[in-house]
Amino acid sequence: MAFRGDLTTGTAGPGARLAAWWDSLVFDHAVLRLAWGNVATVIPGKLYRSNHPTPTRLAQLIRRFGLRTLVNVRGKRACGSDALSRDAAHRYGLTHIDMAFESRGAPHRERILRFADIYRTMAFPALLHCKSGADRAGLSSALALMFEGGTTAQALGQLSLRYGHFSRSKTGILDAFFHLYAAEGEGRIAFLDWVREEYDEARLRADFRASGLSSFINDRVLVRE
Repeated sequence: MAFRGDLTTGTAGPGARLAAWWDSLVFDHAVLRLAWGNVATVIPGKLYRSNHPTPTRLAQLIRRFGLRTLVNVRGKRACGSDALSRDAAHRYGLTHIDMAFESRGAPHRERILRFADIYRTMAFPALLHCKSGADRAGLSSALALMFEGGTTAQALGQLSLRYGHFSRSKTGILDAFFHLYAAEGEGRIAFLDWVREEYDEARLRADFRASGLSSFINDRVLVRE
């Protein structure tokens, strides 16, 4: 099942909202997120991260952090969680941005550069979210720190087990991306210049190897996207 409706127009009936909640809770596993937000500060007063927020949690985070922008790093998708958070952002006056990232593939150059352009102009404070708040939220948070002039060590801190990220599973290719810059470019060439001019996605994909056990836990037990 996938909820395909739009709740932002004001014309959706109560049946549509109920269907969105059912889809979100059961098929998008939001029932696990009712008590667990995986909320953390990336840059105090400016940037925060979480799993896919329910409307109630989003309202709480707006009050707590004064949010002005919600960045969906899952990308636009047909599911109840997307419809509910998109509608909540609309009702609460947040700018909603779709910026899809991958969790198990080498980060795409074009997506990194697009995110850099978005980051330069979006209104802060902002919240980044994916489904679980572990991998794509970690990648986008790490990239934001690099845009701000941070180090790869600081960036890699956003990809940790503390958020539910498994660096030895297939999602560890995100860590490998930053390790590659640390080995080849850090201290020699600015991060975004390296991404534009030297970063080789195909080589990163070819060189990366994941642990079978970690991937089994991440993909089969936790049922990550």
